[in-house]
Amino acid sequence: MKTAISMDDGLLQEADETAHRLGLSRSRLFALAVGDFLQRHRREQMLRQLNEVYAGGMEPAKRLY
Repeated sequence: MKTAISMDDGLLQEADETAHRLGLSRSRLFALAVGDFLQRHRREQMLRQLNEVYAGGMEPAKRLY
């Protein structure tokens, strides 16, 4: 899907240079970057939720094996 975004000229130039150096298209670089960001965000959400559970006094789950 095509989309349009706005960003600082310097950031775009650095992204273009990095994509070129890595042999990627600009679109592929942005897709990888957004994917990495979303994965990191999901992990941080999960960690916050686990911290909330353990802060409530629950004991950590024990391994079944």
